[in-house]
Amino acid sequence: MKSSILRLYWILNSQFGIDPRAAFRSLRGLVRFLRDMRRFRGDYKGPMVLRPCFQDWYDEGGAVRNEYFWQDLLVASWIHEAKPERHVDVGSRIDGFVAHVASFRDIEIFDVRPVEVTIPGVTFRKADLMNPVDHLDEYCDSLSCLHALEHFGLGRYGDPLDPLGHEKGIANMARLLKAGGMFYLSVPVGVARVEFNANRVFNPNDILKIAESHALSLSQFTAVQADGTITEFQADEAPFDKLTSIRYTLGIFKFIKRNRRKYN
Repeated sequence: MKSSILRLYWILNSQFGIDPRAAFRSLRGLVRFLRDMRRFRGDYKGPMVLRPCFQDWYDEGGAVRNEYFWQDLLVASWIHEAKPERHVDVGSRIDGFVAHVASFRDIEIFDVRPVEVTIPGVTFRKADLMNPVDHLDEYCDSLSCLHALEHFGLGRYGDPLDPLGHEKGIANMARLLKAGGMFYLSVPVGVARVEFNANRVFNPNDILKIAESHALSLSQFTAVQADGTITEFQADEAPFDKLTSIRYTLGIFKFIKRNRRKYN
């Protein structure tokens, strides 16, 4: 029941621009706004126009309540520490992770959607990673794809429909990476399903099997919760079997590319 209500709320809010919670808070805020306006007007005699802000009374200062924020900070810090020669990102948030990395080094981004704005330190290439990127095998020694692979092949961002889009995506991203390079991959993990056309949720064991078939060995797994709880596991300690029975958590996989292999 709770999950159905949350899903309905997400559809109303993100797809139709209707936010019942915000509407209720605004009605509460209207009373306070009218009261404060009368009090302020009693002591202020200059020009004044009305531009009501009803929501801010109920928010924390700088509140962050999603796993994207923590993921972006964490992986950016790993890259800062690793200091790779060339870092490439596929489909991660430009206003989050990419911006963090661009603040201390150059970064190249590949995305199926165009990026029109010029950003210092950021080089853009339009590419659909469900297909190989020509002439770029073993292109970089550091690669990231954060909260993006789950969308491959669902058509949400103008990409072609493909039930195997995520498998093709891992295969083609592995091609970009040099032997010994690091691949930072984050996806929703839990009970395996497609939530069409929003995203997939993966059985983490399936991600591991696909990665292994493309010469990617797991070195670390990190679980990130929306409240900022971050739990790191070494490869042989990752609780994958337990994660397959939960509804959702964000999993960050750190893979190392094994020795060079031939691709067909």
